[in-house]
Amino acid sequence: MRDVSQAIVGGGIAVQIPNMDSSDQWAEILLGVDTIIHLAARVHVMRDQALNPLDEFRRANVLGMDNLAHAAVACGVRRLIFLSSIKVSGEGTRIDQQFTEMDLPSPKDPYGISKYEAELTLQAISQQSDLEAVIIRPPLIFGPGVKGNFAQMLNILAKGIPLPLASVKNLRSLIYLDNLVDAVIACVSHPAAAGETFLVSDGEDISTPDLMYALGGAMGMPARLYPCPLPVLKAAALISGKAGQYERLVGSLRVNSGKINKMLGWAPPFSLREGLMRTGKQFVLRD
Repeated sequence: MRDVSQAIVGGGIAVQIPNMDSSDQWAEILLGVDTIIHLAARVHVMRDQALNPLDEFRRANVLGMDNLAHAAVACGVRRLIFLSSIKVSGEGTRIDQQFTEMDLPSPKDPYGISKYEAELTLQAISQQSDLEAVIIRPPLIFGPGVKGNFAQMLNILAKGIPLPLASVKNLRSLIYLDNLVDAVIACVSHPAAAGETFLVSDGEDISTPDLMYALGGAMGMPARLYPCPLPVLKAAALISGKAGQYERLVGSLRVNSGKINKMLGWAPPFSLREGLMRTGKQFVLRD
C-alpha cells in the first residue's frame, strides 16, 4: 500500500493520498468508515499543458470516483457525499433564470464534463449497491484564503486599480465556505439526502459591481469602477484573449437552492454580506 498521511479533524479522519487514479489504496483507510465526503479533484488548470486535458480530468475525477465508490461498497460505507460543481448544470443563466436540479446537465469544459461523468459513475454504483450517494453542486466558493479569480479580484481592489465594470448588470450566485460546510454536514446524516442531488448557494444573488463594492468596503479600499459600454468591453476581452474572464464578470449564473431548503430544512447560517465582510477583512489582515 502507498504511504498515506492521516490527521484527526473535528472527530473525523482527514486522509491525504498521492493521487486518485489508483485502486490499491482504499481498503485499509475505509474499514469502519460510515460516511465519505469526497472533495478531491483535478480542478481548473491555468495554461494547461496536457495534450488532452479531458483525458487528464477523467483520469483524476472519473476514474478516481470509480475506484473510491467501489472501495466504499466493498468496505460497507453507508454514504458518499460528492462535491461536484454547478458547471455540470452549465456555464451561465439568463438574469431572470435560475438553475435547478430538474435542468438537463449541460457541461461545456473538460472540468465540468469530468464532474458530470463522476456523478454518473457514483449514481450507477449506488444503484447497484447499498451505498447512499449524495451530490452537491456549488457555484463559486469563497471565504478567507480564497484563491483563483476571486483572489485576483481582491488583489486588484487592494491596489486601487480602476476597472471598467460599473455598467455591468448581471446576477451571480455564490456560496460562502462556512455555508457550504454547513450544507455538507446536513447531508451527512439526514435520511432524506440519500440518492439526491442538491444545488446550494447563499440564497442571495449579486451583481459584479455590487460584489466589488461590498468587498472593497470590507477591506476599507473602495472599488474604483467606471462605466464602459459592454460591446467595447467584450471586444477588448476578445482581443486580449480573455473572453472567458469577460463572461464570468459580465454574465449571470443563478442557482435555486430551494430543494435542499425544503427537503433537509437547510438554510445558510451566514448571509452573503457577512461572508463577503469576513473574506475582505481577512484579506487585509493576512500579512
